[in-house]
Amino acid sequence: MKYQHLWQRLTPLYNPREAQAIIRLILEEEFNLSFADILIGKVNELSQEQRLKLEELIRRIESFEPVQYVLGKETFLGRSFHVRSGVLIPRPETEVLVEWVKEDCCTTACNLLDSNNIKILDIGTGSGCIAITLSLDIPHSNVTAWDISKEALLVAKENASALKGKVNFRLQDVFNVNVSERKWNVIISNPPYICCKEHTSMSDNVLKHEPHIALFVPDDDPLRFYRAIANIGKSALTKGGSLYFETNPLYINDIKNMLEDIGYTMIQYRNDQFDKQRFIKATLFL
Repeated sequence: MKYQHLWQRLTPLYNPREAQAIIRLILEEEFNLSFADILIGKVNELSQEQRLKLEELIRRIESFEPVQYVLGKETFLGRSFHVRSGVLIPRPETEVLVEWVKEDCCTTACNLLDSNNIKILDIGTGSGCIAITLSLDIPHSNVTAWDISKEALLVAKENASALKGKVNFRLQDVFNVNVSERKWNVIISNPPYICCKEHTSMSDNVLKHEPHIALFVPDDDPLRFYRAIANIGKSALTKGGSLYFETNPLYINDIKNMLEDIGYTMIQYRNDQFDKQRFIKATLFL
């Protein structure tokens, strides 16, 4: 059982660099083998029971199951979040959006907020990675998180309990919301934004395993979630409150125009780590 043979099994699905990284991750997380251990051949010292487990994990990867589901976790801004099938896997891009909110809420750039009681709403929370991170990293924050998926909320609650994050989770459909008061200083969302026509450009490990409800929007209405959330914000954001979105870069200018039509101002963009214009912030003074 050699490292080279293990990662080469994955090359029909991944390029060699990705295949090597996946095998190293499995060996480190499940069998406590460092890269140095792998290089000196300690994979051969695994017990028969461990070898059987490793074989099972690799076969799951070979069936296009994402390594995050195989391991049952993903790291987001330095914390480990439990994930499983039916819950969207946290992405590195989303870390940039969360850092933007943290930066604004923890500096004088967000002086319109009451720093002693910043109220934040995360719409479409999934694993809870956004809401829990903000609750832990922004002092005195009061965080609420919505999702339409009971499965996602169950995982999010498990993550909040494990990480000791204080979040009020709620089963909520964004297309059926009755907002009675302006209570949130910040609304943040990474809603579904991939058009169905983009299926062909996506990998099977995403298409076959991640929840389509958290990924896709109709080709004829790519802004449907952004429009719904922006209208919620119009009634739910405090004066001077801000809305933060992760977007499909193909439609970010359309989102900007939609936000301006609704009444948002001070529109700002931010790029992701691949220099794509992916994030947008808008403020409401109505």
